[in-house]
Amino acid sequence: MESKVKELAKGFGGYAEEHGFRLNPDAKIVEGTIKGLLENEKKHGQRYCPCRRVTRNREEDKKIICPCIFHKKEIETQGHCLCQLFFK
Repeated sequence: MESKVKELAKGFGGYAEEHGFRLNPDAKIVEGTIKGLLENEKKHGQRYCPCRRVTRNREEDKKIICPCIFHKKEIETQGHCLCQLFFK
């Protein structure tokens, strides 16, 4: 699992850089969030944001697959996304 966490952290780091933001500088929070994503993938079949409620309505839940549709606006207005994975 640790190698998967590191692989995803690297991928999310590249995604963040490409979009003008960054990963949370606290590695423990990044690791915890990614572990939550992996648990949701195991339980629900998708990497749903661990900070959001899974409704089991596939169309609605598509919105919360990480990176979710809310993260960019949250970063813009709050300086970070709800999960605190991405920061301004």
